[in-house]
Amino acid sequence: MRKAASGLVNVRAISGTHVVFLAFDMREQDARRLMGFAIQRTDLIEDETIWLRGNKTFASIRPPTGFEDASSRQHPFQVFQWADYTAKPGYRYKYRVIPTFGRPGSLEEQQATDVTIETEPLSAGKHDLHFNRGAIASQAFVQRFPGQTLDEAGAPAYTWLARDLVPALIEFIALAKDESYSLHAALYELSLPDGQPWTDVLSAIKGASASGAEVKLIYHAGSDVTGTKNGKVLKKVKFKSGIAIARKKAKLMHNKFIVLSRNGKPVAVWTGSTNISRNALYGQLNFGHVVRDKAVAARYLAYWQKLHEDPDPEELKDWTEAENALPPIDDGDEILPIFSPHRGEGVFKWWIELASAGRPLFMTFPFGIVKDFRPAFDVSDGVLRFALLDKYVNGGNKASRAAAIEDIERIRRHPNIGMALGNHIHVDWIDGWRKESDPIGVNVNWIHTKFMLIDPLGDKPVTLAGSANFSAASVNENDENMLLIRGDTRVADIFFGEFMRVFAHHRFRESVKRHLAEVGSAARNTWKPQDLFESPREWVPTHFKKGSEKDIKRRYFIGG
Repeated sequence: MRKAASGLVNVRAISGTHVVFLAFDMREQDARRLMGFAIQRTDLIEDETIWLRGNKTFASIRPPTGFEDASSRQHPFQVFQWADYTAKPGYRYKYRVIPTFGRPGSLEEQQATDVTIETEPLSAGKHDLHFNRGAIASQAFVQRFPGQTLDEAGAPAYTWLARDLVPALIEFIALAKDESYSLHAALYELSLPDGQPWTDVLSAIKGASASGAEVKLIYHAGSDVTGTKNGKVLKKVKFKSGIAIARKKAKLMHNKFIVLSRNGKPVAVWTGSTNISRNALYGQLNFGHVVRDKAVAARYLAYWQKLHEDPDPEELKDWTEAENALPPIDDGDEILPIFSPHRGEGVFKWWIELASAGRPLFMTFPFGIVKDFRPAFDVSDGVLRFALLDKYVNGGNKASRAAAIEDIERIRRHPNIGMALGNHIHVDWIDGWRKESDPIGVNVNWIHTKFMLIDPLGDKPVTLAGSANFSAASVNENDENMLLIRGDTRVADIFFGEFMRVFAHHRFRESVKRHLAEVGSAARNTWKPQDLFESPREWVPTHFKKGSEKDIKRRYFIGG
């Protein structure tokens, strides 16, 4: 949902399910005395009013207790956008944004602007989107479970990290509650030991079968580590005969989808980036996507039925070329399924063309930005482009990796490019922040989502999301699925909010890592607290410097 209000400060609010993103703007002459923005939030459902809080403070009036978070009323936000990550789905909130003048300790509150907005419900219309927190390495986890690993913290920690992702997945499976229903799943990873919370997903699948529903599960059974683990897990789970179906002939059966049918007719599909594993559900960032569209579900079922034959790659390509011809002839499809593998790189080049269309771009990359995709970001044209990466590159020898990293480092210096690389705080002296937990997985630690948002805050956003890692292999070698969604602002707003949540999380952590790497053992003595500026001239002009990243962000986020 999107709302805007005008005044001395103009405010634009964009809400997802768990995030409300706020953008601000003022006339430059009015902002010359600006010390920052104080934000008051009123929960109109529970009748509670609070001041939003931040980690930066004025050094001259910092409490003697140290670097605790502080109310924005005394220590205002010196940025032209802020986000509330504590919002609840389906709630109604009023935000009062107050520009403050004066000096630390005696701020003068100027004319406020109020905006009221509802967060998106978890379930509405054709699309439901469910993200986990992707925040095992966070201050919130450390504060909730001090001194504990994930397994030491146990069920409460698993529940908190899963947020609504795991409950929604289990709820979707449970819709198959009797013999009138069927589930047809294609799942890449099932590497689960017994006796742990995440086995509830496989238990839910067994439960659907026990209820009388027809249940079929295609799994990756290649001669690799994942295929071997999947076989061992299925022996332990002991599904009924005929439920588990090995997909042996694919190079990588990388799908993660489940089709729900009733009385033999497809009604909905669960898809997204989430494997059924400990790391996927609780560690790295992932999402699940429910689409209640009979035509889309039918296309997924047709794809599943072809996979069920365990075709070799060339036979499956024959099918996708005939039944899933791409690129589309026009932009008419509201929801367009994309199945892999296809022949050649036509689909991959089409994705690059979409990203290179000169519109604002927000993308996540679990395995780095491959060379073919870098030109989409290598443009200094004043158009905002953001990338959230788990790592810079994947694979290659030392020389090629170094060259790729140098290339991406060059690209990110363009003023219109924002990048963040996944990381965590592994020391305990950064502005009073506590040491955070290590990652719990392998290959991908932080960012496992694969989505592209094209002008997400515009009137006609484009969202491309699913299982493919934005590589040529994910188009012409692996079994994959993606969805292209045009013009759906609910979908775009939820993706955008979660992107900005995790982008902000990792951008600070990357800056800490860079400082530690540059300074080495002297880092502790050279780290400067992230203080607020005590004069407007130290921070306001940078947000109005034409062509700068802050200026580009301010103008795009406020709209107009």
